[in-house]
Amino acid sequence: MTSKPSSEARAELLWFKSSYSGANNNDCVEVAVEPRVLHVRDSKNAAGSVLGFAPAAWTRFVAAARA
Repeated sequence: MTSKPSSEARAELLWFKSSYSGANNNDCVEVAVEPRVLHVRDSKNAAGSVLGFAPAAWTRFVAAARA
C-alpha cells in the first residue's frame, strides 16, 4: 500500500531513523508509527513518497528480511 500523507499530517509524524545508519549516513530509511499504519520513507527524500504498511504486513516483511 502506498500512501501520501498531507504536509500537515507528515509534519506531525514522529520519524525514527534506522539504527543501522551511522551518525553521518543519510542512506537509510525512516519509520513513523501510527496505530493502524507504519509509514516508511527514504531519509534522503523526506518530502517524497511514503509507503504505508498494516502492522501485521510490516511484521511479516521484517521477519522475511531476517530469514
